[in-house]
Amino acid sequence: MRLDRKKKIYVAGHRGLVGSALVRRLEQDGFTRIITRTHEELDLTRQSRVEEFFREEQPDYVILAAAKVGGIYANDTYPADFILKNLQIECNVIASAYENRVEKLLFLGSSCIYPRECPQPIREEYLLSGYLEKTNEAYALAKIAGLKMCSYFNRQYKTSYISVMPCNLYGINDNFARENSHVLPALIRKFHEAKQNGEAAVTVWGSGTPLREFLNVDDLADACLYLMDHYEGDDFFNVGYGKEVTILELAELVKKVVGFEGEIVLDPSKPDGTPRKLTDISRIRAEGWEPKIDLETGIRRTYEWFCEKYETGDFAER
Repeated sequence: MRLDRKKKIYVAGHRGLVGSALVRRLEQDGFTRIITRTHEELDLTRQSRVEEFFREEQPDYVILAAAKVGGIYANDTYPADFILKNLQIECNVIASAYENRVEKLLFLGSSCIYPRECPQPIREEYLLSGYLEKTNEAYALAKIAGLKMCSYFNRQYKTSYISVMPCNLYGINDNFARENSHVLPALIRKFHEAKQNGEAAVTVWGSGTPLREFLNVDDLADACLYLMDHYEGDDFFNVGYGKEVTILELAELVKKVVGFEGEIVLDPSKPDGTPRKLTDISRIRAEGWEPKIDLETGIRRTYEWFCEKYETGDFAER
């Protein structure tokens, strides 16, 4: 059943990459009562604060996009933070949504929930069929718990909670921090600063051979709203682009978009992470949704936004 655009919808994590894209998409689609809170206004790891917020606001719909996120370095360095904070957020929001009779909830996970040595492309049924990638195991375990929590609430309480597992995301309002960002925004910043500084080369972590799939965050927001509008069952969904590139190919594409004329140097002493991670998106395609933004177009849009923000320092660096 299509969501009522006049009802209240709470977007948790509205300042992040995913949350901000969701707010843009909801506004474009005519939602007039979008509820948001900054971390300073509402710390989602604090159970009593979350319970109080839900009692006061009584949202009709919830999209849970809030999470502690980061790249390989951050995940591998701060595993206790990643599992604790993400579990706290999930437990507090999902429980409060149930207690306050939220009509529909969508939970954002990640394709890192799947085993490291997973058959490719990755189908939803491969969940829990093998060992996780060690460098992001803590985050993956937290996201698996959130997915299962939604499923168990649906089974026991007949709720309507949907989980989506996106592949690597990028786009407007990404995190461009030097240490904690994901590979694509990190490359955009590296190549941009190398171009500005007249450097002869840019170093890329790893062997350059791992394969990755990248989805523009505006496509993800479109998929989330599509499922909220059209889906009523208990399946969870991969959301991806359905195509992959090597890290070296990605670096070459970013180099082209940025206009950097130097060389790319690989550093194989740095970790590669999972060798390959391509999602099978047959399940969401069967529901009638398709990605629309190709990788080069998406990178160009992201780089244009980054350049505008970089000049003033007004971009995410978390």
